[in-house]
Amino acid sequence: MSAALKVEALAKGFTLHLQGGIGFQVLQGEELTVMPGECVALAGPSGAGKSTLMRCLQGNYGADAGRILLTHRGGVADLASADARLVREIRRETLGYVSQFLRVIPRVSARDVVAEPLIERGMPRAEAQARATAMLTRLNLPARLHSLPPATFSGGEQQRVNLARGFAPHYPILLLDEPTASLDAANREVVIGLIQEAKARGTALVGIFHDIEVRDRVADRLHDIRPLEEAA
Repeated sequence: MSAALKVEALAKGFTLHLQGGIGFQVLQGEELTVMPGECVALAGPSGAGKSTLMRCLQGNYGADAGRILLTHRGGVADLASADARLVREIRRETLGYVSQFLRVIPRVSARDVVAEPLIERGMPRAEAQARATAMLTRLNLPARLHSLPPATFSGGEQQRVNLARGFAPHYPILLLDEPTASLDAANREVVIGLIQEAKARGTALVGIFHDIEVRDRVADRLHDIRPLEEAA
């Protein structure tokens, strides 16, 4: 079986332009392989680079060196060197991302926020909205909120919209950034079930989980990231 996601010799640093151009390195020579149906949890102390790696995997941060290889359209694409068109295509078809916070779209209902990536992938609108409704219902978002824009929702309600949007399309690769951070115990159980079902479908998952109980129940293994000064 081929890897769904493979990181090779990844490096990422930053330059502080407001502090005299001081540069610092966060990732150097990072390696990671994730197989279909596997959930890998990023572990390590705060500031070690977990979020930086996650943003590189999502294409929000450009890599300074190395490759991020994904199985895409029956071949292999390097996200680290992909142009903007290919990045958009990969995000539409192959790579999903659930962040801690919902980027609220004005005047767009929660149902349509969830249905949008399904429609972009070619699903008929009625079917996409039906799946969106089912996913929001499963995540215990009250039906009266489905037709409302999520700008005024609570943090936990917005996170449930984000989760529904991320899990509904059944992406082959899914990145999870603290997916249960704002959820109560009942909704944490729903998310655990969604992750387990995604693994059973063959989805490759990479996550940051500050909830250790959730992490231990869904992760097949940990990928430890150490600050570079400690790793040296």
